[in-house]
Amino acid sequence: MNKIQVKDVNGVRILILNRPEKRNAIDLEMYTQLTEYLIQGNSDNDIRAFMIRGQADCFTAGNDLKDFLKHTKIDPEHPAFRFLFTLLDITKPIVAAVAGAAVGIGTTLLLHCDLVYADKSAKFQLPFVNLALVPEAASSLLLAQTVGAQKAAELLLLGESFNAETASSLNIINDILPSETLFDVAFNQAAKLASLPPQALQASRRLMRGNTDAIRTQMLAELNEFSIRLQSDEAKARFHAFLNKK
Repeated sequence: MNKIQVKDVNGVRILILNRPEKRNAIDLEMYTQLTEYLIQGNSDNDIRAFMIRGQADCFTAGNDLKDFLKHTKIDPEHPAFRFLFTLLDITKPIVAAVAGAAVGIGTTLLLHCDLVYADKSAKFQLPFVNLALVPEAASSLLLAQTVGAQKAAELLLLGESFNAETASSLNIINDILPSETLFDVAFNQAAKLASLPPQALQASRRLMRGNTDAIRTQMLAELNEFSIRLQSDEAKARFHAFLNKK
């Protein structure tokens, strides 16, 4: 079974996290596939927008920690971080649809999406400090820009889960939709984007995003600190306790 399903429909490349037995925990193979599908779609003139989703009961439980700990050399070519830099470099709009758990990367990747929809089952969490790590995907910068410094500190430092209503009130998501229509509405929004004049759409998106150098610099700083934290005794202790509990 392919852990990343890809479908191209009406100019939209739909990427489906498809590892339900592991709550869509993303391993390095999945990061590599996601990156390849994004890069290929970004260069394909027939693809004009992306949609990222999981199943009706789970977006993603975050990193597959067992797999992640097998490859602890962290640099920009690490599959997880290459995926994050690819999100930054994509020139076409990205729509996300979130149901169920959206842990770690499941929340931080949303900060790079243009439109995000969720249902009432969505649960977001940024548990990096809880795992003795630091934020990634420039979330230490982008989240504060989105929700304000104090709220970002609450979400990133305490790492507690929050629901769709909170995510909506903080402008992390665009709207809360009924579960039975979530994926269809999100796709329809992506299809609307795909139907627009592509050069004007991409230029408008580029103007809205502004100079991304600060985001890239922050991502590199996070990557460096993440590498240091990953090797720390407190991270090893936290991972050991987490994996044993599971």
